[in-house]
Amino acid sequence: MEPTATNAPPVPDRTSPPRAVPARRVERLCHATGLLLVLSGLAHLVVFAVDSGPWDGPVSWRKPVTFGVSFGATLIAVTWVTSCLRIAPRPRALLLAVFAADCVVEVGGITLQAWRGVPSHLDMETPFDTAVSMTLAVGGGVLVVLLTVLAVASFRHRPSGPAGMDLAVRSGFAILLVALASGAAMIARGVILTRTGHQEAAYRSTAPLKPLHGVSLHAVLVLPALAWLLSRTSWSERLRRRILYAAIGSYVTAVVGAAVWAALTY
Repeated sequence: MEPTATNAPPVPDRTSPPRAVPARRVERLCHATGLLLVLSGLAHLVVFAVDSGPWDGPVSWRKPVTFGVSFGATLIAVTWVTSCLRIAPRPRALLLAVFAADCVVEVGGITLQAWRGVPSHLDMETPFDTAVSMTLAVGGGVLVVLLTVLAVASFRHRPSGPAGMDLAVRSGFAILLVALASGAAMIARGVILTRTGHQEAAYRSTAPLKPLHGVSLHAVLVLPALAWLLSRTSWSERLRRRILYAAIGSYVTAVVGAAVWAALTY
């Protein structure tokens, strides 16, 4: 006897859930976290306007403003850009989750110390300040490792996306590595000076590298965003690539200029 056919729907295989689902959830979480960090930075801009506190120096409202906006924008940018990389969903989700958590720790520590009226980096006056300072330093090291892994991934396999996106993503990550190197140099030199009893010199030592660090940090957002905007136009691919090459050249020129200035004043 032949088996009777039924119209029952097939039972889904619940032993292997789609890998894209947790990746999308992490993406949404990273976008929301990045937006909150940006809003936190903007909120402290209002605090600065009301409080009339200092804008420059190791104790200032500038730090929670700039770090909040910068970390938030970078988190959103990296979350978006990594969708163009050939990385499996689960490893990408893990890297992004750790990156988001690290961004929160960095901005949280800096904001906490700003409200306490003490320096956030290189401050080892008390055990608590030392713990915060070292946490921020370790967090910076984690950022270097994570973003370097993503940068390497962008060069191992050609990123996907519209015409020019591969060049924009690779250029953005390459310039981002300059930001990571300059940031690591600031932390390393500052910690050495602090440990040897030169606290004020440690605070001053970071100044020459700040422009280089700031300029090179956001190439991973600016260049891919430009490539995406160009893809929305009706211009020829040749013209779009020329514009993108010019933008990359201009960005590299700005980075080189900041590096020369740092070398002359360091």
